[in-house]
Amino acid sequence: MIKILFVCHGNICRSPMAEFLFRDMIRKNGLQDKFTIASAATSREELGNPVHYGTVQKLKECGISTEGKYATLMTKKDYEKYDYLIGMEQRNVKNMLRILGGDPEQKVYRLLDFSESPRDIADPWYTGNFDRTYEDIYEGCQGLLEEVTRKG
Repeated sequence: MIKILFVCHGNICRSPMAEFLFRDMIRKNGLQDKFTIASAATSREELGNPVHYGTVQKLKECGISTEGKYATLMTKKDYEKYDYLIGMEQRNVKNMLRILGGDPEQKVYRLLDFSESPRDIADPWYTGNFDRTYEDIYEGCQGLLEEVTRKG
């Protein structure tokens, strides 16, 4: 079982988009029994709130539901629970490392580190561009899926 935690600042835009998009990808590839997928926040600001309507709408266009998802907080215990802890931008990674107290097993990445063009994924909370965020997350999730299935 490969366990992946997607992480962003508030867990209402980017990380739930990655969580549900990746779940959809693995389902379409018949791999859902090989993965545990979740998402969390590095900040307490949005805890308990539902997924942002922009993310809900964008995923709905793709036939993907986020029903039942509410923002949760990443904790130090997540380091032992997950094989990959994946932030959306360098600032997320910095905050993740602070929460985790380091990364001795090299489990922490940015999502687009799995793409041909490593970079941060802009926060649509500020940009309003959920289409661009979706494109970046899709690119990163494809690269991540290729990486983890190649590694076995």
